[in-house]
Amino acid sequence: MWIRSLEFDFLLGDVHSLKGKRSVIRPLIAEIRRRYDVSVAEVDHRDVHRRTLIGVAAVSGDAAHVTEVLDAVERFGAARPEVELLSVRRRMVSTDDL
Repeated sequence: MWIRSLEFDFLLGDVHSLKGKRSVIRPLIAEIRRRYDVSVAEVDHRDVHRRTLIGVAAVSGDAAHVTEVLDAVERFGAARPEVELLSVRRRMVSTDDL
């Protein structure tokens, strides 16, 4: 079994409140979850208005498949006009490593 994760560090555009931040982040998280059938959540910078860290994880029996899915998620996140992608951190773990 292969477990792969991404952490997106995003800078948000014209956001001046946590409510405004939620209006940008919630649709982004929902679209990633719906389109790619992966686990996704805001994992850090929850109290900062213009910044967020979004974690995405996928599990598969095939390393190539999980890599392909998260490559597509990364392209999707990088192409979003309402956020600026600052960095992406990738991790891959096999159950043999645990």
